[in-house]
Amino acid sequence: MNRKVTPILLAAGLLVSACADRLDVTATSPDAAAGTATRSEKIINTSEQSRPGVLLLKLSEVPSDEVRAKLMGCGLEDLQPVFPSTPGKEELERRFGLDRWYEATLSDSQTADQTANALCAFNEVETVQFDEIFRNEESEYVFPVSEAEMSSPAATRAAEDLPFNDPLLHYQWGYINTGDVSLAEDIYKGADINVKSVWKNLCAGDPDIIVAVIDEAVMYNHPDLAANMWVNEAEKNGKPGVDDDGNGYVDDIYGYNFVRNGELHWDGEGNTGHGTHCAGTIAAVNNNGIGVSGIAGGTGKGDGCRIMSCQIYDEGGGGDSRIVSKAMKYAADMGASIISCSFGYTGGTYKSDAAYRNGNNKTNQVEYDALKYFEATKNNPVVDGGIPIFAAGNDGDPYATYPGALYDIISVSAFGPDYLPTYYTNYGPGCNIVAPGGEYLHKVGNSYPPQCMILSCYPSELGDSWDVVNKDYSFSQGTSMACPHVSGVVALALSYAKKLGKTYTTQKFKELLLSSANDFDTRLKGEKKLYGKTLNLGNYRKQMGTGSIDAYIFMMQIEGIPCLTAEIGRNQWIDVSQYFGTSSVNLTYLGEPGKEEGQVLCEISDEDRASLGLQQDPYMQYGKLYIYPTKIGSGKVKVRAIAGGNIIGGDDAIGGMEMTQEISIISRTFKSGTGGWL
Repeated sequence: MNRKVTPILLAAGLLVSACADRLDVTATSPDAAAGTATRSEKIINTSEQSRPGVLLLKLSEVPSDEVRAKLMGCGLEDLQPVFPSTPGKEELERRFGLDRWYEATLSDSQTADQTANALCAFNEVETVQFDEIFRNEESEYVFPVSEAEMSSPAATRAAEDLPFNDPLLHYQWGYINTGDVSLAEDIYKGADINVKSVWKNLCAGDPDIIVAVIDEAVMYNHPDLAANMWVNEAEKNGKPGVDDDGNGYVDDIYGYNFVRNGELHWDGEGNTGHGTHCAGTIAAVNNNGIGVSGIAGGTGKGDGCRIMSCQIYDEGGGGDSRIVSKAMKYAADMGASIISCSFGYTGGTYKSDAAYRNGNNKTNQVEYDALKYFEATKNNPVVDGGIPIFAAGNDGDPYATYPGALYDIISVSAFGPDYLPTYYTNYGPGCNIVAPGGEYLHKVGNSYPPQCMILSCYPSELGDSWDVVNKDYSFSQGTSMACPHVSGVVALALSYAKKLGKTYTTQKFKELLLSSANDFDTRLKGEKKLYGKTLNLGNYRKQMGTGSIDAYIFMMQIEGIPCLTAEIGRNQWIDVSQYFGTSSVNLTYLGEPGKEEGQVLCEISDEDRASLGLQQDPYMQYGKLYIYPTKIGSGKVKVRAIAGGNIIGGDDAIGGMEMTQEISIISRTFKSGTGGWL
């Protein structure tokens, strides 16, 4: 995954003194002047895992020619702004200090450690940061899909019961989990994001909602992604080799390759298809008769959310602080509402937000400034800023990785088809919510590929080394796969909120997301054993955030309708006080009479009745809702009551006011004592 950064002492005092004397520096560190080995507090990290020959400087102000000359005198070959300035964004750039970050290229004769200490002697230098290398959450396994799997009778039959005609949707158990043991022997029915009813009845995406995948490149001409790619029309219709839109990047039609400073590049040795796989989960084109479905991929009518590719890894290179930061700013400037990020530090590198955010001199790191810039950028009518989603990490550590572990950033852990934590997932502090990540160890016999993993899109050029493959799709696992599940659900929720004309602060919207979760703790008892790996499930209790993401609950939160949980396979009474107040048991309810005295039948559509598997209509009795679901599903029940008496008032008699509430029900295999939600 990523690496730990260990502080070290840098012996560079003599160089600092020499540089200061030569340039008549106005503020020289006493330690540096004395020639000690103490490192300046302006240096916020170490050179241990950094890009050689480069330093990142945050200056007190945009440098004058005089200041630039002084800095260049410390052995620099070049000094250039890290971020191109975007027309119309100058005020926001100044607000977050992005105009004051500079990339210093060192001469061959200077070491980064020596030059870093020398530069700290200047008052004009606020921060010195080594250009650290982030590592992405590389998936442990990648299995391309066989041609036979694409057209198997099982897939064809299963597709008949699903909302879209994508032939591989049946294998995407993370969306709709029917408990098919051919995918995993211990599969748990309902271990999914509960998106089926959302697609059928509410929303499937919106092309105005853009998700930037900050990762390896997305294969923009992939047959299942091309129609849902974000397109920079100015560059597409402009002249090759020209920055037609003036944003500082040339020919950035579907995004940009920040590693090569050029076109997106997904093939070649060292590339894994990681970005394409994540993009497919978020917004592969739905209902187009090929391949997989995407969570926010639309209905096949051009109505899917859009994917922007911000490439920060290429052939094993890239991923440093400068590249990551530029990608985040680009996503904000070019219209992304969400960034889906599967990278970060190794868990434990930082143990608090302050340690990450402030470095050694309470000065922000460049990627933190860029992250805050993204969060402050409004790119849709629903929320007032951007929403970053990060993978929690694949080290099995009891804490999330930074920067995703920051208190106001969504960090995603992973569960497998058994609806239990995966062996690799990070958990604990900083982990906010859990989503399907797949787990290889549940494979059925010698099945190939292991369908207990996450199926999504894959770059065709990377399939050449496999004997029998469909080059466009693959199975993989990791919190990298869980992260785009949440990114897709967030994109879907923004789409639905836009459809309804709802608006929120970004903070409130994130709170709605985190409260749209199924109980995950109830099953965390005893041990989980898989092929020699044993997990003590008790270690994960209350350590998996608010629970498992549920798309339907999120949409009900958007509607302003609280969800009630019913357990399948038994009759039960459900309290409706969330809808009718604490006096709900004393109200008079309206409707057709039921079989017994005091029963009042409730209205429900045939479609919702089928979704919940109801064998009799729900009814109100004794002030509570009676329901008996037999299937995992969701639906709405309309309940009518009188507020103020036993009859409705009018010209003929004094009485109360009729009130009608649509009660949203989801049915699951179990619910906790608190009603099913954390």
